[in-house]
Amino acid sequence: MKKKIFWNFFFILIIFLLDRVTKISIINFLENSDNGHIQITNFLSFNLIWNEGIAFGLFSFNQKLYYNFLTIIIILVTTIILWMIIKTKGLEKIAFLMIFGGSLGNIFDRLVYSSVPDFIDLHYNNFNWFIFNVADIFISIGIILLIYLEFFKKKINE
Repeated sequence: MKKKIFWNFFFILIIFLLDRVTKISIINFLENSDNGHIQITNFLSFNLIWNEGIAFGLFSFNQKLYYNFLTIIIILVTTIILWMIIKTKGLEKIAFLMIFGGSLGNIFDRLVYSSVPDFIDLHYNNFNWFIFNVADIFISIGIILLIYLEFFKKKINE
């Protein structure tokens, strides 16, 4: 039992640290550069923005009251995800661990910076996707995995 808890904690820690290292590196590099933009390929660049909303900049507010309320909601949802980690097993647990690790990374930023640094910018010609970060990638993969498992489970039970 203790070994499983250790590996769960280790997995969360790796996600959190990967998120922190990438954010700190990008913040230090782009805030000290002239244009604040790094073009990697025709469709990928690093472009630092400070997100005060939730996923992909949704629900961004200028008023501190709304921001604080949103942060409390995010912390409560993350607490529920922790409970789900305890109650699940297998791939479902891994999905919740990914969501939890990514969520901790973004909560840390909300509490320390009062916003979340997003920097991964996918674009092609005139199409621009939302700018996101490593924590968002893990949260998204975890959610996609949960959706897949939900559909897969329903097919087995029918």
